[in-house]
Amino acid sequence: MALTQKLELRQSQALVMTPQLMQAIKLLQLSNLDLASYVDGELERNPLLDRASEGEEESPAGGQNGADESAAANGESDRPSDWIGDELETSRGAIEERLGTHLENVFPDDAHLPSAKPGAEPAPIYSEWANTGGGGREDDDYNLEAFISAETTLADHLADQMKLVIADPVRRMIGQYLIDLVDEAGYLNGDLAGVGEKLGAPLAEVEAVLATLQTLDPAGVCARSLTECLAVQLKERDRFDPAMQVLVANLELVAKRDLASLRTLCGVDDEDLADMIAEIRRLNPKPGLAFGSTPVQPIVPDVFVRPGPDGSWVVELNSHTLPKILLNQNYYAEVARTARSDSEKSYLSGCLQSATWLVRALDQRAKTILKVATEIVRQQDAFFARGVQHLRPLNLKTVADAISMHESTVSRVTANKYMATNRGIFELKYFFTAAIAAADGGEAHSAEAVRHRIKQLIDAEASDDVLSDDAIVEKLRAAGIDIARRTVAKYREAMRIPSSVQRRREKQTTLGLAS
Repeated sequence: MALTQKLELRQSQALVMTPQLMQAIKLLQLSNLDLASYVDGELERNPLLDRASEGEEESPAGGQNGADESAAANGESDRPSDWIGDELETSRGAIEERLGTHLENVFPDDAHLPSAKPGAEPAPIYSEWANTGGGGREDDDYNLEAFISAETTLADHLADQMKLVIADPVRRMIGQYLIDLVDEAGYLNGDLAGVGEKLGAPLAEVEAVLATLQTLDPAGVCARSLTECLAVQLKERDRFDPAMQVLVANLELVAKRDLASLRTLCGVDDEDLADMIAEIRRLNPKPGLAFGSTPVQPIVPDVFVRPGPDGSWVVELNSHTLPKILLNQNYYAEVARTARSDSEKSYLSGCLQSATWLVRALDQRAKTILKVATEIVRQQDAFFARGVQHLRPLNLKTVADAISMHESTVSRVTANKYMATNRGIFELKYFFTAAIAAADGGEAHSAEAVRHRIKQLIDAEASDDVLSDDAIVEKLRAAGIDIARRTVAKYREAMRIPSSVQRRREKQTTLGLAS
């Protein structure tokens, strides 16, 4: 076979992932906090980007500034208010004459102050208001946040107490190392043998220091397990007798409400066992959370949904979560005239292109979120009107086909985005649920609506008629929901609802304690 060379012309289409397209995809799946952080970084890197402001506030006519100017025009100088008087009275006699009584009758703590001699110069007044003419400090480093008291952390609280109970420097070093291993719940994370090996201290000494730390406030701190935490608190209350010790060692039976086994192990009757369980319930399983706990970041919704005047639903974006940036064309034109070298021109061109694409990508992101949210509201209008039991089955393909987008785009839009509705704040992915077939072959039910129905049945059950998973299946099939028992068990465990045996024991225990 002979080898030949020939020239062919072929035309094809391919999707190329340009940097701009990758940037748009990245922005689409960011949350509002991550987006704000990303935009702040771009504002620092790109000199052509500016943050859009709401506009400079102008002083209203006849306001405070106008009053000050008119007062200055009339020759009135700045001075304190009229209630202070034209001259500050600083002598003891003048103050007593003004008050009509002796100074010690009004200010007992100042009774030892000597009276000013006649003709003596008044004592100087040291005041920030006096030094600045009543306008406050003029220093640039004056920060009101410096006057806010710092929150006491658990580590600081334990370290301050350790200084009082441990005097030996070596043991203080071991104690400080152990305090650094305590998490925010108050539990010690780490192996004592490893701590002793790292610090070069014997294990017995490390255990002795830990025993001292466990006597500090709050009670139960520096424990290595829940059993040890409860035991330390019971010892503090002088309630750690042999029966209580056995009860604490079998907390799994307490969780299962296996009262018969607990009575046998502890050797007590029903009344004493109920008192012991009530004593354990009054203890704090996480004593460290009272000190310097991590603040919870509130959820800021990206979309607002509210009922319209005509009965429809109005969907609008949260403008506070949308970064407002502008391309400074004037600055670019000014700098471009002074650019001489090719590197400077290339840098300016790259900054201009990047800024233009970022502004367009942010605008496209906002439009895409609004489009997807509007379609979700249209698909789930029964949920907004009548509640979670009317939530419909919905998948990404249904929304993507309705708005002519790809499923991956809808998936990125619904990630880390939240919607504020008349029924609360929900993640956009909450509205996408699997379908459960109807028993009579009718319209399918949403998995989330079925979970809600299961929780309603369990909450309404009587203490003498606890529903098993099979009984729940029968009730759901009677309501037209075709569901398997293992699916009911899976949904129940996902909602952290115990089994029927545990619920029956819990209700019997509650009735026994109430009686």
